[in-house]
Amino acid sequence: MAGPVLQVERLTGAGFAAFGDVIAVEGSRHYTINDGHAERHHDLARVDVAEDDGRPLINIFRATPWPLPLRIAMVERHPLSSQAFIPLAPARFLLVVAAPGDAPRPTTLRAFVTDGSQGVNYARGTWHHPVLALDRVTDFLVVDRGGPGENCDVISFGDAAPTVDWPPATAR
Repeated sequence: MAGPVLQVERLTGAGFAAFGDVIAVEGSRHYTINDGHAERHHDLARVDVAEDDGRPLINIFRATPWPLPLRIAMVERHPLSSQAFIPLAPARFLLVVAAPGDAPRPTTLRAFVTDGSQGVNYARGTWHHPVLALDRVTDFLVVDRGGPGENCDVISFGDAAPTVDWPPATAR
């Protein structure tokens, strides 16, 4: 049984709001600091760590593009924290997400593509596929949670796994 085909949407703050924050300079609240030598783009995402013995972690993930066609065999969520991905150099990446809550069905997944300058912060409990670099090996600054407790739930879709329309049919 073949799963659904996910159409890829352009990443916008409004379109992604149900899943977390878009991290971008464009349109952000900002002000000048350091005697006029820097511009601070302020409070771009909510770092959400469960109120226990957890603490924020700062990591670098090096992601290799997945083979095409892209089949979404699984998704994961982090019930104890948010998780932010910020590319360290301009690079587009793909997001496959579903709203927090019970295990999603393949038909409830949504796919977004960044513009190369955006990062994302998945809200606590948001279902998502692991990072999907598109054009080349890409390094990401990742902010998430360390500490006690299980902070990664994974589900598999089996034969119902959807595929992502990438590159979009209109671009082929």
